[in-house]
Amino acid sequence: MGTGLLVVVGVLQGGALLIRAWQESMLPIFTPFDFLLLFSFSIVIAALIMNWVQRSEFAVLLLGIIGFSAMVLNRLWFAAGNNPLRHWETVHGLLILHITLANLSFAVYSIAAVFAGMYLFLHRRLKGKKWSDTVRRLPSLELMDKYTYLLASIGTPLLSVSFIVAVLSLISEGKLSLLLDLKVVATLAGLGIYYFFLIRKRSKQHSGQVMAQWILIGYAFIIFIFVLNTWSDFHRWTGE
Repeated sequence: MGTGLLVVVGVLQGGALLIRAWQESMLPIFTPFDFLLLFSFSIVIAALIMNWVQRSEFAVLLLGIIGFSAMVLNRLWFAAGNNPLRHWETVHGLLILHITLANLSFAVYSIAAVFAGMYLFLHRRLKGKKWSDTVRRLPSLELMDKYTYLLASIGTPLLSVSFIVAVLSLISEGKLSLLLDLKVVATLAGLGIYYFFLIRKRSKQHSGQVMAQWILIGYAFIIFIFVLNTWSDFHRWTGE
């Protein structure tokens, strides 16, 4: 039942992406509406793959909630509108690469946050010796810790390359003043959190519980970075 619903949602979102691609005559990624549409579609696809490979039903459920929340937010907050970044013609390819990689890293970090949240939940239940059917159906702490680290190891390079490409696009356009934009600084700080996690994890200086907390802190910061679009001059979604 749950898998069938995910398939239906994925088909609907894929259809919406195709319609937007037909309307724009290109991959629709330049507006917040399109970004969240692609993000929610990526989350649904990831949930389907996880359900098929690992049968992690609670992870699939949480990813489904994230994808649904992003879709609802998209409908309530944003409109498709016009492509606001078409005037950056000289760096068009760089922008596509930047936004695509940022979207992928956002999706990967979301999955990592789900496993980190599940890790903390299971750790607390086991520590309190509170056994239940839910606890028995969750993956082991070791497995969730492994997945969290693996996903962070994938998402961080993706976001790093996306950031570097964005900086190159600014340099190409001669917009060096935007290197001090709030969103650029916040992205650097967010990357710092994840690199701190990866370094500490490799050195084994903290427990899995502490590391899971850092993953959730990093994810909260990633969401904060996206919200900064409203005040940032770097992503002028209004097209000014």
